[in-house]
Amino acid sequence: MIKDKLTEGKFKGDAVIWTVFFFLCLISIVEVFSASSNLSFKTGNYLGPVLKHCALLAVGLVVMVCVMNIKCRYFKLVTPIALLLSFLMLIIVLCVGESTNGSQRWLDFLGIQFQPSEIAKGALILATAQILSAMQTPTGADKRAFKYILVVCALIIPLIMVENLSTAALLCIVVFLMMFIGKVPKAQLGKLLGTVFLLLAVVVTMVMAFGHDKEKEAREATGQLVVQQVEEKDESVVEKVFHRFDTWKARIDNFLSDEYVAPEDYDINGRDAQTGHANIAIASSNFIGKGPGNSVERDFLSQAFSDFIYAIIIEELGFVGAVVVCMLYIILLFRTATIANRCANTFPAMLIMGFAMLLVVQALFNMSVAVGLVPVTGQPLPLISKGGTSTIINCAYIGVILSVSYSAKKKDDAEVAAPLDAAA
Repeated sequence: MIKDKLTEGKFKGDAVIWTVFFFLCLISIVEVFSASSNLSFKTGNYLGPVLKHCALLAVGLVVMVCVMNIKCRYFKLVTPIALLLSFLMLIIVLCVGESTNGSQRWLDFLGIQFQPSEIAKGALILATAQILSAMQTPTGADKRAFKYILVVCALIIPLIMVENLSTAALLCIVVFLMMFIGKVPKAQLGKLLGTVFLLLAVVVTMVMAFGHDKEKEAREATGQLVVQQVEEKDESVVEKVFHRFDTWKARIDNFLSDEYVAPEDYDINGRDAQTGHANIAIASSNFIGKGPGNSVERDFLSQAFSDFIYAIIIEELGFVGAVVVCMLYIILLFRTATIANRCANTFPAMLIMGFAMLLVVQALFNMSVAVGLVPVTGQPLPLISKGGTSTIINCAYIGVILSVSYSAKKKDDAEVAAPLDAAA
């Protein structure tokens, strides 16, 4: 029988989850220390960025241990409060939020900046798990569960989508997977998929029709790679809501473009800089990597310590390091599935699967961007990228998984073995 618990002191929970968390944090500290050269240069403090990151991981560990020691049945009580706070904060951030890199995603509270979307992600997973567990029947989820989940999503996801399309897409994927696992009728899921693809086609059409790729337009007008400086102006409500169309269109154009640019004409510091330097980092790894701390592209790659840290991992640790990082997330997902399968009740099982899929799908987003499989999305690599509140909240998600691993009511061994015998 697989050992499921560590029972000494307050550090309880599944040993495999603890091990994955430890290795992700270890890789994070090494790679953030290496990839933060730009921050170190700007501040003049060589150890400052990594020490701050270690402090955040330490806070995250404390939060994780606190959450881990909460009995899983109490998580239900948090759901309505979390949903209400998320809804209000998402409204507030659209009105008076702090703007960073052209995105109005941040709120400032007592000098601490945080993204309400990070809290909203957890709230939506909580609500979805609670609805699916409360409306389970012997043949699967009640048809009404689908409608209730869509109502909750309609309150949260559109507010996130205005400023952070990739996070909204991430949430949609995770909620859909939760409904699939929760045995929502396949006919309803099929209709949802059809509707989503239709809406996606409409959104992409609107982006391509009304968005402006200013760099491309300038290049077509002058024959050179020029970045236009846009004067600030007062925006109408409509312009403020849809101002991200320009960014989305530029990313789609860059991803789909097969136009050849001669080396002497390529502007490595232009809009393509992130993708270009990430490609150089991966190509220069020579399969075996340059070794920890020996990255060259970290000095040129914007957000090397965050959105593109996976490219730095490949450059320094090579193919083996890239595979190890992928495997850690896969182990996290499959181990969580094992824990969920042993839960006697539906709510804790759905809850931890939701959080595990949230972490793993986000990791897939980040890694796919780094290797050029999808357009740039701005999603950090969970528990590895340098972050603020996102690091602490991701630690809280791991704490929930650990809590369920030791506090949730377990099925009898015969019940756990029954699905395996049936499959055999």
